[in-house]
Amino acid sequence: MFYYTHKTSIGRLQVFAESEYITGISFFERKTQNAIEKETFLIRQMYSELEEYFNGKRKSFEVPLKPSGTSFQQSVWKALQEIPYGETRSYKQIAEMIGKPAACRAVGMANNRNPIPIVIPCHRVVGTNGDLTGYAGGLDIKRKLLEIEKG
Repeated sequence: MFYYTHKTSIGRLQVFAESEYITGISFFERKTQNAIEKETFLIRQMYSELEEYFNGKRKSFEVPLKPSGTSFQQSVWKALQEIPYGETRSYKQIAEMIGKPAACRAVGMANNRNPIPIVIPCHRVVGTNGDLTGYAGGLDIKRKLLEIEKG
């Protein structure tokens, strides 16, 4: 596994990759056991796509992803990727999308554990009343990402 940290227009981001896949994005620098600090071609491509996104020039990402999680988490993360650019959904709507309408809290926890934020757009999930709720990078970054998507 490789990782590299870059300063981006929204702050420092650490990207993790293994062989042919992006496996993580972190808003906070962290050391991972058995990870080597190296900017691979794939990590460089991820940063390039992120900067295009931050500058309003990219609406979807092309890098291959491999998020690690339970089958429930995977189903939530897949549903997140179906939320169109510039739109939001509530936790309840995501729970309904995956066929588990009573699992709003579990959807929130899966959102919280999303290993590849921004690319798997957990920032597009808001409270039922439209309020911004927790985000790993903080509500300021969540707000900024939603503003980027509103153009």
